[in-house]
Amino acid sequence: MSSFSPDTPVQIVWFKRDLRLDGHAALMAATGAGPVVPLYVVEPDYWHQPDMSARQHAFLGDSVTELADQLAAAGTPLVIRVGAVETVLEALRQTLGPFRLWSHEETGNGWTFARDRVVATWARQAGVVWTQLRQCGVERGATSRNGWARRWDRWMARPGAVRPERLNGPVVASDPWPSARQLGLAEDPCPQRQPGGRTAGLERLRSFLETRGAPYRKAMSSPGPGALHCSRLSPHIALGTLSLREVAQAGWSRQAGLAQQARSGPWAGSMKSFVSRLHWRDHFMQKLEDEPRLENTDMHPGLAGLRPDAPDPVRLEAWSRGETGVPFVDACMRCLNETGWMNFRMRAMLVSFASYHLWQPWQASGTVLARKFTDYEPGIHWPQVQMQSGTTGVNAIRIYNPVKQGEDQDPDGAFTRRWLPELEAVPDRWLQQPWLWSGAGQVLGRIYPEPIIDLVEAARTAREAVFGRRREAGFRSASRDVLVRHGSRATPPGRRHARKKVASPPPANQMQLDL
Repeated sequence: MSSFSPDTPVQIVWFKRDLRLDGHAALMAATGAGPVVPLYVVEPDYWHQPDMSARQHAFLGDSVTELADQLAAAGTPLVIRVGAVETVLEALRQTLGPFRLWSHEETGNGWTFARDRVVATWARQAGVVWTQLRQCGVERGATSRNGWARRWDRWMARPGAVRPERLNGPVVASDPWPSARQLGLAEDPCPQRQPGGRTAGLERLRSFLETRGAPYRKAMSSPGPGALHCSRLSPHIALGTLSLREVAQAGWSRQAGLAQQARSGPWAGSMKSFVSRLHWRDHFMQKLEDEPRLENTDMHPGLAGLRPDAPDPVRLEAWSRGETGVPFVDACMRCLNETGWMNFRMRAMLVSFASYHLWQPWQASGTVLARKFTDYEPGIHWPQVQMQSGTTGVNAIRIYNPVKQGEDQDPDGAFTRRWLPELEAVPDRWLQQPWLWSGAGQVLGRIYPEPIIDLVEAARTAREAVFGRRREAGFRSASRDVLVRHGSRATPPGRRHARKKVASPPPANQMQLDL
């Protein structure tokens, strides 16, 4: 039974992408202000968005269930409500009387951005104070990237909020957790999906820092080894079962321990690469925070309309199902379909293949991938999709050769054969380009499709189209504007936080964000 004074205003903590009690600044602040009602709102309209999927809902369900258990153990059950947030909040106001609303800032998709504006309007009209606190290195309302990296270091180095020992608040009725089917989500089997919840996230963090992460730098580019040696923390960070601050501090602590060892082997390089990617996570999220239109509109105006407005449904479906007839592309896509995760280089290759070889609009292929990623983070996803599609106008054009990628990243063919068992009879030499094998007729067009495009010709055509735009008048001037707004800044030597020495940023065209 909760004990609290009915005369003290209620504090509602709206959980969003921060599904934890530890290091939760909004919860800690609310606890100090009065009785707390922890709230999670399942928004049906959100789940009707084209970038949402049942596998994301399943991971979320794991995480909310564990959060509810922890809140109940702390003294105040989680209130789950289904509906539009402003409607839910108004109903609670009618029941509980005046309250104060707490949450963390969210860099989500365009729908959540618009929803937050609606909630802000409702709060003003209802006389409700809504306090939003920062929970990562992204700065709301930032006007310049100057000094951003240094501020990121300082913010991450601060102590996280203390977990409340005990919570008190009124008992409030809760809705049952809706199933994916009840929300209208399509069937989406993902049999090898990672489990959600903070316990699973902490185990991933521990095993990565203690054992799995040693060959991280070497293994992260290959889909097979990368599945084991990448941290696999991305879905936990995306939904906030782990805070980025606690992950960064754990990484720094591991680095400090390694520095005291005479020989740390591959660990030193791997930890340096890992921590730098935490920094770059927020660097990319800051782009969407500053310019939400990047979810739909080309970053560089000179590249607008480069590709068709509407996708080719046949090509897009073949790519989405892993049936393009290009083995390494298909193997990566089928792996993603089954697991909900893929290492970054292969994500980049999938985007590159759709954008250049298949010449599909990045908005369409990016939406397909968003649904497949259990770690879908709009702030990372859309700026990265634009970068890999060549629409930023400031990054190097990289058209991946999927045959070479397969030969480089899967030299023994084990990954490709695992996900494409129909290619079992193809000799290793021809595995990544079976159309050159003398026995191709046994396989292609029978149990595995012929390539749906000519790789060489498609890449040549795409390259000519992109560089044709980049040679047009005014392109360079617009590129400078993009760099001023979104580019990283060189940091004066000696002015960065000491820990930055082990977290130096990669070059401007860097494309690695494996976590």
